[in-house]
Amino acid sequence: MYSYSCFIFYLLFFCYIIGIGGYMLNIYDYDLEKLEGLVVSLGEKKFRAKQIWEWLYKHKVSSFDEMSNLGKDFINKLKENVSFDYIVIQRKQEDNLTKKYLFKLVDGNFIEAVLMEHDYGLSICVSSEVGCNMGCAFCESGRLKRVRNLNTYEIVEQILIIEKDLNKRIDSVVVMGIGEPFDNYDNIINFVRIINNPFGLAIGARHITISTCGVVPKIKEFMNLNLQVNLAISLHAPSNELRNRLMPINKAYPLEELIDTLKEYIDKTNRRVTIEYVMLKEVNDSVECANLLADLLKGMNVYVNLIPYNETSHIEFKKSDKNSIMKFYDTLKKRGINVTIRKEFGSNIDAACGQLRAKEVN
Repeated sequence: MYSYSCFIFYLLFFCYIIGIGGYMLNIYDYDLEKLEGLVVSLGEKKFRAKQIWEWLYKHKVSSFDEMSNLGKDFINKLKENVSFDYIVIQRKQEDNLTKKYLFKLVDGNFIEAVLMEHDYGLSICVSSEVGCNMGCAFCESGRLKRVRNLNTYEIVEQILIIEKDLNKRIDSVVVMGIGEPFDNYDNIINFVRIINNPFGLAIGARHITISTCGVVPKIKEFMNLNLQVNLAISLHAPSNELRNRLMPINKAYPLEELIDTLKEYIDKTNRRVTIEYVMLKEVNDSVECANLLADLLKGMNVYVNLIPYNETSHIEFKKSDKNSIMKFYDTLKKRGINVTIRKEFGSNIDAACGQLRAKEVN
């Protein structure tokens, strides 16, 4: 009985490792610990996992055959059990400081990533889903509903392919593209562990930001992981009445519940939270809204990031004028709220979330 139980345990573990029951896992789906489990299950020593990761993330090879120190037998075992599919660049737009990539996935779906050049280095905004179900009124992505979650490898490869394309290292990552990251929670956490690992892409935790519309249960789960990555909240309105109109998720998790959860997160992690606030002309950009926002955030360890809106042809909202943005900024400053105005990127190209994909799909 004991031997049979052990057999069943190891059989189930092996199925989990190689992805049986779903699609065959891609090599970029594996964090280092899981990859160690795979190589041991294939009859190899655990150190082989680090060798594979060095080929993947340092040398950035495109096939198992390029991994010259693994041996043909082991490479053949990998080919039988793990895929090496790549997403591909379908189209690219760019201006001086911004590059917008449209990627075609293996199944024919499309996603986007945006590269931004800052004084402090290169930053990438990656997508987490094909489409989005959040339905934010001002967002292009919400017009095309979610088709599916991205697998871990499809998120990791957004970074790798852009690094290859530019022959440059990406310094920081924001999960703020198409999709709600916490609707794809497990794959996002796996992605973070891979890119943060010193044997992986070695992007520092303080240079990784996850932005959520406010999925309260997942914020609570996230705060218990003890990850040092940054959390950003797409707030965009200072009252339930306005946020219900702009962001349907507020009907499930109203501001009171969201703010209480953020206070709990700050107390538990001792980390500051970024509040994202897109500036919409004559919608949420009044001095009254600024004062309501200051009341809402009073005493919290947050800073507000005011985002000039990228207008799209399909959505009626307009960008706030500079004078309104400055009045909003000054009001928050006077109320003791840490606040910045995000530098505009990609206004000359389709850099708003979902624009390039919408053109391809439509």
